[in-house]
Amino acid sequence: MRKYVLYFAIILIISSGIGWLQDISWLSKLGLVLGLTSLSIGVAAIKSLSGYQYTFWIVTAVAAGLIYPDTFLNIGGVDLRNKWLILIIIQLVMFGMGTQMSIKDFTGIKKSGRGVLVGLLCQFTIMPIVGFLIAKTFNFEPEIAAGIVLIGSCSSGLASNVMTYIAKGDLVLSVTVTAISTLTAPIMTTFLMKLFAGTFIEIDFFSMMMNIVKIVLVPLTAAMIHDALKIYGEPVRKKIKFISFFCGLWLLIMVFFGSSIIGSEPNSLIEIINFLCAAFVVGVLYHYLYKVLPKVDDFMPLFSMFGIVYFTLVTTAAGRDNLIEIGILLFFAAILHNTAGYIFGYWISRAGGLDKKQSQTIAFEVGLQNGGMASGLAGAMGKLATLGLAAAVFSPWMNISGSVLANYWRKQRERK
Repeated sequence: MRKYVLYFAIILIISSGIGWLQDISWLSKLGLVLGLTSLSIGVAAIKSLSGYQYTFWIVTAVAAGLIYPDTFLNIGGVDLRNKWLILIIIQLVMFGMGTQMSIKDFTGIKKSGRGVLVGLLCQFTIMPIVGFLIAKTFNFEPEIAAGIVLIGSCSSGLASNVMTYIAKGDLVLSVTVTAISTLTAPIMTTFLMKLFAGTFIEIDFFSMMMNIVKIVLVPLTAAMIHDALKIYGEPVRKKIKFISFFCGLWLLIMVFFGSSIIGSEPNSLIEIINFLCAAFVVGVLYHYLYKVLPKVDDFMPLFSMFGIVYFTLVTTAAGRDNLIEIGILLFFAAILHNTAGYIFGYWISRAGGLDKKQSQTIAFEVGLQNGGMASGLAGAMGKLATLGLAAAVFSPWMNISGSVLANYWRKQRERK
């Protein structure tokens, strides 16, 4: 079936080319978007390219956002840049990533203490500094420059774990660094943004930290509750269900009587309590779903991918004018930033006493940032079109370069 879709994609792309040559605007635009969409589906039929299917979807989202910006900013009267919609989707993205993690991932520091320390040190120094220097050198507009610092200040994502797996690197080390860097993101990412991006735009430290807690720690907590219900015994399960009951009761009180108790605008502490209570309830409800449909965990990464494609599409549409003006320069910045992460991550790890396998793992942890987190944070701040633009450009390149490097290192290891 996918082969036929691939053939159809080729026909559509050829039609787009004919439309461009004949100056038939609607044919060239529609043919290209539909052709790339079909290509994203059909490319799975080619074994050597099947690993790049997600990247093809990202490229399709960028093309669609550039060609039909107005269409993908407001659908059926729904503003796709709405802060609450963005918050829900980024929480879904992070929850999907969290279901692929485990509480045990945080214990990997016992086995790879030095590697984890070196990885975290590289993660939160190299990329924000390089991002800051690139933004200064290229003289980007303040909010776009801050966006480069933002993606450099984010933790690594699941992409680094996937690339490490492909490269046959140290997967325990990779997963542990990703888990701990994600857990520390509310403090570290906020601090680095205040330190470096604060020279470009005003950064409200507390507000940004609260946003990261909501978009990272809350969904991660829900996923870890699900994991705890899977791996621990009945005493722990009873405690979690007991806490979840009272969390649900608290949320019902907030829904029906919250405005009369705390006013129409809850303070930050109450808001975080509400979100954490929701995390317990969602974690337990999801676990019940998992017991009915055990394979649901396998599908959650697809929801995460959908969310990142959504952010790429909306960010591109919202920042279309900026992207047309500086897109090539921003893409060049992405290459420099990503390459610097691989090079410095690898060689600093070697200088820190790690072996080649561990150093290659740290290179992925440093070079591959969580683009979904960067986009979600930019959206939560209401600056998706500017602050989130770097994430939309950097993410496709990180997936391409990471896949190429992972396959190269894997082949090297197999030859040896």
